[in-house]
Amino acid sequence: MAKGKIVRAAGAISLATTFSRILGYIKDMILAKYFGASAISDVFFVAFRIPNLLRELFAEGSMSSAVVPVLKEAQVKKGQEETKKIVRSLFTFILLIVGTITLLGILSSPLIVTLIAPGFTENPDKFHLTVLLTRIMFPFLFFISLAALTMAALNTNSIFFIPALAPCFLNLAIIVLVVGFSNMFFNPIVSVAVGVTVGGLLQWIVQIPHFYKNGFSLGFSGIHPALKKIVFLIIPTTLAMAVNQINIFVSTIIASFLPEGSVTYLYYSMRLIQLPIGVFGVAVGMAVLPTLSQHVAEGNKSKLAKDFSFSLKFLFFLTIPSMMGLILLKEPIVNTLFQRGLFDVNATFNTAQALFFYSFGILGTVGSRTITATFYSLQNTKTPVLCAAMGMFTNISLSILLMNTMKHNGLALAYSLAATVQFSMLAILIKKSIPEISFSNIFPSFLKSTLASLISVSVAKGFCNINSSLWLQSEKMLIKFIWLGLSISIAVLLYVLICYLLKHEELGYILKKIRRRK
Repeated sequence: MAKGKIVRAAGAISLATTFSRILGYIKDMILAKYFGASAISDVFFVAFRIPNLLRELFAEGSMSSAVVPVLKEAQVKKGQEETKKIVRSLFTFILLIVGTITLLGILSSPLIVTLIAPGFTENPDKFHLTVLLTRIMFPFLFFISLAALTMAALNTNSIFFIPALAPCFLNLAIIVLVVGFSNMFFNPIVSVAVGVTVGGLLQWIVQIPHFYKNGFSLGFSGIHPALKKIVFLIIPTTLAMAVNQINIFVSTIIASFLPEGSVTYLYYSMRLIQLPIGVFGVAVGMAVLPTLSQHVAEGNKSKLAKDFSFSLKFLFFLTIPSMMGLILLKEPIVNTLFQRGLFDVNATFNTAQALFFYSFGILGTVGSRTITATFYSLQNTKTPVLCAAMGMFTNISLSILLMNTMKHNGLALAYSLAATVQFSMLAILIKKSIPEISFSNIFPSFLKSTLASLISVSVAKGFCNINSSLWLQSEKMLIKFIWLGLSISIAVLLYVLICYLLKHEELGYILKKIRRRK
């Protein structure tokens, strides 16, 4: 039963996230066409680090991770009315605390930009424009915090699709503002920043009807005893997410000293690896948290260990072929999605190279999310902070070591190695916390997924190479989409077939569920 809940929840989140990512890539294609890989695009992507950080910390991070276990515990032990009281107390807390932080952030934007992109201070126009964009986008923090609260409440009631679909409106807002209104601003790039803030507001508003339908409300309330517990959990959780984001900020700081376009190459390649991370890593992490939290509240560690192992195997089954696809099909993917307008063949080559090195960190990143969710279900938020800190130290050290010889590619490789170190530490420590977990049972599934992915994606790469000159052109967009789509479809079908022949456990479980439903 728990496996079914996890798969259904992960499926709903993955489907909604896929819609959001598709819109995200459409947005990125529009940004690439309008702004290319230039100084002006570097300015926006540096400024965008702030709302992107806030989304990680609040939409996909500390708010949900700290709130869901506490709400679930209250729901199991005291009933639904108690969870509603906690939610109202949290709403009051966000209005007062996060509202104040937002105002302070707007006022201190020059200092923030100086810290994250010190290389920009040498160019006053570039620096002041980055400060302006940062100020415009800072209210995103307030809106995304409210959106995260409604998401956590709905997730506690096993409602996942609508909260996961909400980020679509961020991408829609940016697309509409850029395409329809960019000419109205003194600098077209300002339209993107306005779209980010409007999109954050929409992410919260679209969840409100379902929020009220489930009996929750946003009335003011005093301090609930559970609020202290949430704050106690949220501080180290936020620190853990912040440490992870420092890895990205380190890349931004160093890239600001590298040749022009480096920030943009790293941004677009990072966006591509965020597809499997968001669709699978975040989805499984969010889906498994309420179930594991319920096992903890009931004191059943054997079920906790069993569902943890299944979640990790299921995650690798979904993620490994995606990782292999990004590694072997990097040039066709980058060319098809971005090479048009000011984004030329040189930008494609450099972005594809960064994508190659970033891709090796996908498994470590998604695996860390699931293990971290397990620690959060145990209401242990300190261990993930320590592991994230070690990952940060690894990233900073390797970035400095590799930046001169490998340029922006060295930053991507450092990020991947740091993600792997963090995952390894988390795996060792979760085994100590839950001895019932057996990683040896996970390895056969991992091996089958890797073998099937390597074979199927290699065939897809061969199919792409039949028309290799196509991936050097900036035209023929429709033909490239069709050709790449066919290649990926071939890889997916082959992967499923090979996994079936290898009697892959996770595929067998999915097929069994489909047969039962029919």
